[in-house]
Amino acid sequence: MIRSVTSRDNSLLRLARAVRDGKDPEYIFVEGLRLCEEALRSALEIEAVIVSEELMRKERAAAVVERLDQAAHRSASVSEKLLESISYTKTPQGIVVLARRPGSSEKQLAQAIDKAPLLVVLHQINNPVNVGAILRTAEAAGAGGVITTSNTSDPFSPKSLRGAMGSAFRLPTWVGPTYEEMIEWCRKREIQTVCADAEASLAHTDYNWTQATALVLGPESTGLTDEETKSASQVVSIPMQGAVESLNVSVAAGILLFEAARQRSIR
Repeated sequence: MIRSVTSRDNSLLRLARAVRDGKDPEYIFVEGLRLCEEALRSALEIEAVIVSEELMRKERAAAVVERLDQAAHRSASVSEKLLESISYTKTPQGIVVLARRPGSSEKQLAQAIDKAPLLVVLHQINNPVNVGAILRTAEAAGAGGVITTSNTSDPFSPKSLRGAMGSAFRLPTWVGPTYEEMIEWCRKREIQTVCADAEASLAHTDYNWTQATALVLGPESTGLTDEETKSASQVVSIPMQGAVESLNVSVAAGILLFEAARQRSIR
């Protein structure tokens, strides 16, 4: 049963702030009714649900809140002011869930991929909005997993989770290898590593995306270095018109991944 919590009874609120600020690696901070429902559907282990007294009075949210309460180890209702004190957003969305961080190891990714996987590698992408958007696009295009190299924004941060809208809960993910470790891991499994470069002679539509492939996406501002590009199996370009030199990394990811999806659907 959801109990009322005040500012004096603040152990749960302290935990929520620590998770929100990335100071507790055991849990992730999920905010908003829709995203909290996605966490429930994805069978995440829910440590706590914190809901505003105002949201509890709304009939539309009642069923979801009840299911979350049943799944959570701890539940609490708070005033709008207290919820604002722990919210990640400027406008609190009425509910916060603290869930155990999903597994994100090489072993889990290896177990999840098939004989011709389509993977997405995020290398030193430091904007969590882009990370979340790419994860959402990756799932929509049928990618089987994601690798985020060291110094890439945390795919389970609150801002990334909002952009991914549940995809981060479902996609097998390996967090933290170096670029070199990722390249070697793919090479051993005969997975082609493909980078995008505006100067590449091979158009992205001419690459065979039906083979085992890992799409490698680099930093927003600088892109992949020449050395990183040369270590990949293949380099493709996205033909563009006008004076445009480059695309936002999440936009480029969408173009490339849905070309892969198109080819794989034909196969």
